[in-house]
Amino acid sequence: MRRQRRPRGWVWVVPALLVLGVFVYLPLLQNLQYSVMKWDIYRGGSSFIGLANYEKLAGDPVFWRALANNVAYAAVSLLCQVFGALLLAALVESMRSERWRRALRAIYFVPSAISLTVAGLLFYFVYEPELGILNAFLRGVGLESLTQAWLGQEGTAIWAVIAMSQWQGFGYSTLLFAIAIQRIPQDLYDAASLDGIGPVRRFLQVTVPLTREMTGLMIIVTLSGAFQVFNEVMVMTSGGPNNSSQVLVSWLYRMGFGRNDFGYAAAIATVIFVLTLGVALVQLAITRKRRVEW
Repeated sequence: MRRQRRPRGWVWVVPALLVLGVFVYLPLLQNLQYSVMKWDIYRGGSSFIGLANYEKLAGDPVFWRALANNVAYAAVSLLCQVFGALLLAALVESMRSERWRRALRAIYFVPSAISLTVAGLLFYFVYEPELGILNAFLRGVGLESLTQAWLGQEGTAIWAVIAMSQWQGFGYSTLLFAIAIQRIPQDLYDAASLDGIGPVRRFLQVTVPLTREMTGLMIIVTLSGAFQVFNEVMVMTSGGPNNSSQVLVSWLYRMGFGRNDFGYAAAIATVIFVLTLGVALVQLAITRKRRVEW
């Protein structure tokens, strides 16, 4: 019976492997090949230059600025979309009224249903110096000294983009954590209450440990997304002013399609791949050692 089942299983597995090979692993290998070449995609010429593109990366101040922006984006995203979302989900699920829980889940999820491009355009007008809602609010509460061109200054542009991104993705993370919390047996919370444990300790000793797998998954997704952010930056700032809000993918796009330096763009893509793969492997290893069972 086992010998008869194996071929049937491979019938379903092989097509998936072929799709992965053609559309995932082959492009990765081609990207590595292009990263050691000087490649003019418009004229079709290419030549092998070894590690010159990676040496160029090491001396490119815009690349390091973009990497720093991605790291800042990742740090804020971890704080808001992982730990903040877990706390909010716990607060929502602790409410007694099922009607209010459903309403709040829907309210928090609405921004996530808006496309990144639309959200970027929306916040582009929110940050507008003269007519934008943010500066109007600051004037209304007597903080006119804080008003500024949020997207037009080097010190605030990337933080304005990051803030918009957190608003857009916060609700989705909250909803996923709410689902994870719903899977925790209510008996554990009841037992903790009988032992006189307050809500803060219940959150730390019951909710946090038993949502560990979801937390690990969200950390991987959040960090990977932080190093692949693109739409928000291109819609709101295009990397400006003076490249102060560039991120790795926007700089890759500028080098490839703006300056026709596709070999250098491929080297940047390789760095992004290594960073995201490394984060995923480390987090998977940690999560596997601390798997939740009940």
